[in-house]
Amino acid sequence: MQIAVIGRGDCSEEETRAAEAVGRLIAGSRGTVCCGGLGGVMEAACRGAKEAGGTTVGILPDTGDGNAYLDVVIRTGMGHARNVVLVNSADAVIAVGGGYGTLSEIAVALKTGKPVFGLRTWKIEGVTACATPEEAVTLAVRAGRRSRPSRSPRGPGGPA
Repeated sequence: MQIAVIGRGDCSEEETRAAEAVGRLIAGSRGTVCCGGLGGVMEAACRGAKEAGGTTVGILPDTGDGNAYLDVVIRTGMGHARNVVLVNSADAVIAVGGGYGTLSEIAVALKTGKPVFGLRTWKIEGVTACATPEEAVTLAVRAGRRSRPSRSPRGPGGPA
């Protein structure tokens, strides 16, 4: 299961702590953290996931290397258009805080029917507000398990 964690590249300490917890909890649920690959919320979620032994994927807007906690780096050179790739790669989305880039990712997710769970983020119809990282990850994992898997089948029997 792949869960996108979205939020600002320049976030508050509170958002950093929440994103780290979200990353740890996703890894603890055997999910993969997908993000925009840069700093702030993205780096914090990856750091939390790596501390818990998880896997991280960064879908970068440019051709750089991204943050130090990425296992897989996808260099798009697409700028903000990479937001569509990120959201479409996820089974569920968790927004932590956020600015207009986060808003665009939320819009793409809602438009494409992806479940979105938010921690101190935009109050928009369709975004499930969560009080804690635990609640956000529990709901995202549950929703992700119900969604169509975004990964390729493994062998003749389909997904493992």
